Amino acid sequence: MTTAPLTASPFDGALVPPALLQVVQELGFTAMTPIQAESLPVLFAGGDLVGQSRTGSGKTVAFGLPLLAQIDLSYRRPQALVVCPTRELSTQVALALRTLGRRLPGLRILVASGGQPGGPQRRALEEGVHLIVGTPGRLVDHLERDTIDVRAISYVVLDEADRMLDMGFQEDMERILSTLPTDRQTLFFSATFPRSIADMSARWQRHPAHVTIPDEPDAIPDIEQRAYTVEPEAKTAALVDLLRRHPDASAIVFCNFKVTAHALAADLTRAGFSTGALHGDLDQRDRDHVMARLRNRSTRVLVATDVAARGLDIEGLDLIVNYELPSQPEVYVHRIGRTGRAGKRGIALSFATPKEGSKLARIEGFTGMGIERASLEDLAATPAPEVVEAPMDTLIISGGRKDKLRAGDILGALTGEAGLLATDIGKIEIHDRFAYVAVAKPVAQEALRQLSEGRIKGRKFKVERAR
Repeated sequence: MTTAPLTASPFDGALVPPALLQVVQELGFTAMTPIQAESLPVLFAGGDLVGQSRTGSGKTVAFGLPLLAQIDLSYRRPQALVVCPTRELSTQVALALRTLGRRLPGLRILVASGGQPGGPQRRALEEGVHLIVGTPGRLVDHLERDTIDVRAISYVVLDEADRMLDMGFQEDMERILSTLPTDRQTLFFSATFPRSIADMSARWQRHPAHVTIPDEPDAIPDIEQRAYTVEPEAKTAALVDLLRRHPDASAIVFCNFKVTAHALAADLTRAGFSTGALHGDLDQRDRDHVMARLRNRSTRVLVATDVAARGLDIEGLDLIVNYELPSQPEVYVHRIGRTGRAGKRGIALSFATPKEGSKLARIEGFTGMGIERASLEDLAATPAPEVVEAPMDTLIISGGRKDKLRAGDILGALTGEAGLLATDIGKIEIHDRFAYVAVAKPVAQEALRQLSEGRIKGRKFKVERAR
C-alpha cells in the first residue's frame, strides 16, 4: 500500500490501522462527516483540538479512531480518558468505542460514572483496562483514592465540555486535567464556544487546532413550534388535553424544578398516561428503568428537569412540551432539539403565562424563528380522544454483557420455547449485568412467565417488570 499525504481520507486505510479500517467498512462509513474530515488529520498527527459541532455530527468517530489507534493492547493500564457530563452519555460513548474497537483483541473499556457502586469499578481498574469513559465527579473520586494509574494516559477528551461547565463541573474538570501527564493530546468537543471554554483551552492545551462545523440548512431539525397562553393553575388540565390529542406520540415534558416534575408525573399517571419522572431524587437504578421504558415505548411520557435530562438522546421522540418556560433561550433550544431528528418532523409545544410574553420574544430573537401563538379555547371546540395505552411493557433480566448474554439469545428464548412472535418483541438493551426487553403489552405476562420458568442460553435468570 502506498503512503498517502496526511490530508488524504483516513477511511482509505492510509491513516487508520487495518483492524479499525475493517470495522469502519463493516459499519458502512463510506464518507466522512465534516467534523471527521477536519479533525482526523490533526488528531492522527498528534495535535490538540477544540471541536465545535452539534450533537449527531460524528464526533465520537472523530476522536475515537485516533484514540483506539494509539492503544497498546499488550499494556493493560489506562492510556486514554474520555470525560462526559452524564452517565447516559458515558455509556453511549463507551458503546460506540467498543463497536469501533471490536476487532482489537482484548480491548478493555471501563465506564466510571456516578450512580453505580465504586467497588466493581475499582476491581476492574486493578485487573487492568486500556480506556476509561466517565463522569467528572466519579473520576475525581477515583483520582483522590489513587485507584487510577494515570502515568500512561496520553489522550484525553472532554466531550460536551460546555454542558459540563453548565452543570458546575469546572472544578472537577480542572482537577482531572491537572492530575494527568502533561505530555498528552487534549481534546475539547463542545456545541458552543463560551469564554469559559476558551480560558480552559488556553490553560490546558498546546496550540490547539480549532474546528467549527456550522449547521447545514438540512441538518436543522424540522420542528413545529407553538405556544399557548395558560394561567398557572390551568396548566395540568391543559397538558392532559394536549397529550390526549397526540395519542401515539412519545413525549418529554420539561419542568424547571424537581418538585414540579415529581408532582406532575403523579398527576399524569392518575390521568391514565404511562408516565415516568426524571429528577435529582432518583437513584441510578430507578433512573435506568425510567429511561429503558421510554426507549422501549412502554412509557409514553417522561417528565424531566433540565439537569436530570442532560445527555439524553432518545431516538424517534415525537413531542416536547415546555410545561414551564426556561429562563434562558439556550435551554429552550436544547430542549426542543431532542425532537425533529432523522428527517422526521417534530412538535414543540410551550405553556406561557400571561406575563411571559417577553420570554417568548427573547427566544424568538435568539433562534431567529417564530413561535406560533395558539389558544386553548380553539382546542376545546373539538373533543379530545381517550388516553391511549403505551403499546409495550419492559422486562428486566438479571443478566447482561458480563454474563455473555446477547440480544439474539433473549430473542431466541422468547420466540423459541416461549413461543412468542418476533413481531411482539421490541427493543432489547444489553448492559453489563442486566438487560431490558420490550414486549407487546397483550403478551407481556406470558413472556414474563415463560422467561422466569425457562432458560436463556441454558441458564436461569431472574426476570421482572420494569416499573
